[in-house]
Amino acid sequence: MRALVFDLAGTLVDKVQISIEPYVSRQPGWAEQDPELYWNCLCDACQQIWQKGKASALDIAGLALTTQRGTVVNVDRVGQPLRDAIIWLDQRRTEGLPEVGGLWGLAFGLIGMRETIRYFQAEAEANWLAKHQRELWQKTHKYLLLSGYLNFKLCGEFVDSVGSQVAYIPFDYKGQSWAKSWDWKWQVLKDVTPEQLPKLYKPGEQIGVLTTRASKQTGLPEGLPVIAAAADKACEVLGSGALEPNIACLSYGTTATINSTHKRYLEVIPFIPPYPSAVPGHYSLEVQVYRGYWMVNWFKQEFGLREVQRAFELDISPEALFDDLVADIPAGSMGLILQPYWSPGLKKPGPEAKGAVIGFGDVHTRAHLYRAILEGLAYALREGAEAMQKRSGTPLTELRVAGGGSQSRAAMQITADLFGLPTSKPKLYEASGLGAAIIAAVGLGLQPDFATAVASMTHRGEHFEPNPETHAVYNELYQQVYKRMYKKLRPLYEAIRNITGYPAKH
Repeated sequence: MRALVFDLAGTLVDKVQISIEPYVSRQPGWAEQDPELYWNCLCDACQQIWQKGKASALDIAGLALTTQRGTVVNVDRVGQPLRDAIIWLDQRRTEGLPEVGGLWGLAFGLIGMRETIRYFQAEAEANWLAKHQRELWQKTHKYLLLSGYLNFKLCGEFVDSVGSQVAYIPFDYKGQSWAKSWDWKWQVLKDVTPEQLPKLYKPGEQIGVLTTRASKQTGLPEGLPVIAAAADKACEVLGSGALEPNIACLSYGTTATINSTHKRYLEVIPFIPPYPSAVPGHYSLEVQVYRGYWMVNWFKQEFGLREVQRAFELDISPEALFDDLVADIPAGSMGLILQPYWSPGLKKPGPEAKGAVIGFGDVHTRAHLYRAILEGLAYALREGAEAMQKRSGTPLTELRVAGGGSQSRAAMQITADLFGLPTSKPKLYEASGLGAAIIAAVGLGLQPDFATAVASMTHRGEHFEPNPETHAVYNELYQQVYKRMYKKLRPLYEAIRNITGYPAKH
C-alpha cells in the first residue's frame, strides 16, 4: 500500500510504502484478504507521509485512488465487510451452473462462444458466493471492487470509477456503464442485482469529498475532493506516457500485459472486450500473460538461493544479480524456448493450455533458463502486440515498460531486441500512482486536458535501442519456433487435460 504526493510537474514529492501480506489461502487455490487491512494501511501510509515533513496535508488539492483489479468485497448496508475480500489471484471455480439459454444461448452456440461463456460463469466470484455462501450473499447490500470499498471509506458513498471496472461483473465495456437489462451478463451472473452495484463516475469526475471520519484517520483535510481515477494497469499506461495508439505500454508485473490506448472500441480477441482507459471515453487494448513476472519470483525461489544470499550481503535486490547471471548467455538461450502459458486462458491459449520449455541440452544451465523466461514473456507479449496492430491498423513505433521487471536492464534490452522497437521506461518507477495523479490534476482543473497533463507530468527514463543482429535472431526463433509451438503442442495439452483433469475440464 502506497501513499504518494505529486506536484504538477509529475515530481514525486514524497512516498510511504507499507508492505502487506498479499493474501491468505485457507484452501489450495484460494486467495483472500481482510478488506480492513487495506484501509488501515492506507490510513497509516497517509499519516506517516505527513510525519516525514516533506509534504503537508494542507497543501493537497485533491486525491485519487488506484487499486488492483478484480478483487471483490461484499458489504452490508453500513458498508461493513461481510467476509474477507476475494483477491484477483483466487482460483476457485463454480462448476455445474446452468448454461445461458434463450436467444443468447443459441447465438453463443452458433458463433462458438459457449466455452468462453462457461469460463466466465465458472470464474465469477459472485456465482461461487451465491452457491456456497447463500446466506451471506442474501445479506450483501453492495457488491464492490476493492476500489469501490476504499472509495466508500473515503467518501461515505457507494461510488466507483468507470476506469476501475475490470472483473467478472455485469459491466458493458463498450458503453462503459452497467450492462443493460437484456445483456447476457445478467444471465451469467443471475444472483447479482443492479441495486447491489455502486454508482459509477468517469475518470476525472469528482465522486465525493473526504468525510470527517476519514479525515481524522488519514490526516487529510475534511471536505477534500476525491477524484475518480482508474485501475492500476490503466493508470500505469497513462503514467508511462502511452497516450497515443502507436505507443504500447508493457507491464512486467505479476501478470504481464501489453496495452495501447484507442478512441475506438476494438476487440483484439473476438468477444473479449478492451478495458476502460484512464482517459474518459477511451479504451485500453490489452493482452495478458497470466503468471507473467511471477515466473521470475518462482525462479528466484526455486533456483536463486545463491543470488538471494549474496544480495542480502550486498544490500541489493536479487534481480540485479540475475542480470549478471544472463550477461554472457547469447540471445535465444542456445535454443531453449519457453512459452509462458502457466495459467489457462479463454482463447489463445485456450483453457487446456500449459506452459512449455523445449530445446533442452546438456549445455543449458539455470542461467539459460532464466534468460529463456525473460525471452518467453517478451515473445508472448510480441504476439499480443501483433494481434493489437492487426485489429487496430495502427503500427507500433515505440514501447514503454513499467512494473517490477522494468528495473532489470537485461529484460529491457531483451524487449527492445525481440520487438525490434525503441524501448524506454518511465523516469519515475511509480507509474501507476503518477497516472492517478494525472487524472486528479485534470479533474481538479489544475491541468487543462489529458494531453497537456501527460506532456508536462510524464518523463522518459533510460532508453534502449534494438540491436539489428540480435533482433534478426529473435525474429527467426519467433517466426519459425515460438509461433508454431502452441499449435503443435495443443493436442498433447488436450490429452493431459482429459487424462488428469488439470487444468479443469469444461
